[in-house]
Amino acid sequence: MRLSLMTWPEVEAHLRQSTAVIVPIGSTEQHGPTGLIGTDALCAEAVANGVGEACGAVVTPVLSIGMAVHHLGFPGTLTLRPSTLMAVLRDVVDALAGHGFRRMLFVNGHGGNVSTLRAAFMEIHAARAQAQLAELRLDTLNWWQGRRVRELCHSLYGDKEGMHATASELALTWALFPERADRRVLDPQVAPTHRFQGPDDFRRNHPDGRMGSDPSLATAEDGQRLLDLAVADVADALRRFSEA
Repeated sequence: MRLSLMTWPEVEAHLRQSTAVIVPIGSTEQHGPTGLIGTDALCAEAVANGVGEACGAVVTPVLSIGMAVHHLGFPGTLTLRPSTLMAVLRDVVDALAGHGFRRMLFVNGHGGNVSTLRAAFMEIHAARAQAQLAELRLDTLNWWQGRRVRELCHSLYGDKEGMHATASELALTWALFPERADRRVLDPQVAPTHRFQGPDDFRRNHPDGRMGSDPSLATAEDGQRLLDLAVADVADALRRFSEA
């Protein structure tokens, strides 16, 4: 159930049955020459909405701008500073908690958000404990790290999956927007992987924006398989999270 398509009486009635909610969070950042800038947000949103339909859970609108400072060397990237994202997360959680939601699962589409999410959760728990407010359960799950998705990615892409602008995430977006599929073989076909410090260093070491990946392996058909498996993985996690 998409929160944006519900009325407030519907939300109020739903809260009498369940206090769980799904919050998709992604990023707006470059994904190499063939990947969509909205990839991380689009993937998180699609998986979260699929889980909401499968489990009858409320899904908030996607938080589409994340912590992507290291991608600022590429046109189109938008970012929040870690401190800004933490403030946004706290405000979102406080609003949901004020309505009665107590179990919030963030379905994440961007690895750069993970540290900030974890830090924000600890800040929220500390503030609520100090104010003697009701305890919340907060957790985050990267859609690509479920068992079913990892097994399929390994069988399809092996060590050419990489870490950024990966075949799996591009495939999923192409399943959603098949008209944007671009399977050009890039040079080098498998991108290098280097450590980096900030946006200038990232652009210098990863000139086309990819990290260790060969996105030409992606297909829209495989993207639909990945979406279905990601929904199944996250739905299982949501059930465990809701019952714990």
